[in-house]
Amino acid sequence: MSLDFTVIPRMTDLLLWGVMWTVILSVLSMLLSLVLGALFAVARLAPFRLICWPVQAISWVFMGTPLLLQLYVVYFGLAELGLNLNAFTAGVIALSLHFAVYNADIIRAGIQSIDTGQYQAARSLGVSHLQAMRKVVVPQALANVTPALGNMMIALLKESALVSAIGVMELTLSAQRAISQTFRPFEFYLAAAALYYALNLVLQQALRLIERRAALTR
Repeated sequence: MSLDFTVIPRMTDLLLWGVMWTVILSVLSMLLSLVLGALFAVARLAPFRLICWPVQAISWVFMGTPLLLQLYVVYFGLAELGLNLNAFTAGVIALSLHFAVYNADIIRAGIQSIDTGQYQAARSLGVSHLQAMRKVVVPQALANVTPALGNMMIALLKESALVSAIGVMELTLSAQRAISQTFRPFEFYLAAAALYYALNLVLQQALRLIERRAALTR
């Protein structure tokens, strides 16, 4: 069979619907993974073992298991325990937690690279440990590790395709629906790849702007 790309315009609405939900899913997951990553990083560095050890255990679990399995556990497993989440919410939670533990390692390394004198100076002014971390150390650490965190955000955007496995109507599942109606897999998978690439280009440009601004604050 010859290729026929004329079928793609007929499914434009379906593909754009998938793009929209991919963007919403990815942005929410990125924001949550950064917030959780910063909290996990501070907890990992806390002097109290009761705080540090549980977070470390969570990190081991999410780093040592596949993202697809984590999606199944959050969506199907929690339902057996009485916590029924819709597919979109389950996808956001799984993606956020999966990438939060990696972000936490990056941010933790950034925190440890900050001169301890700044933390000690803040503490000498009567600031609590959490306030010193939140207002003095963490902002500088984030500025130093912005490029590494940006790479994780790009990875998150691409890995968001896995949520199609639990029925979230993002770009990959939209392409599959178009294929089921037209029986043109190559054309629509190629179209989906092109759209993912376009989204990555937009994200890369946004991250470059953020990196430039972060560089000015150092």
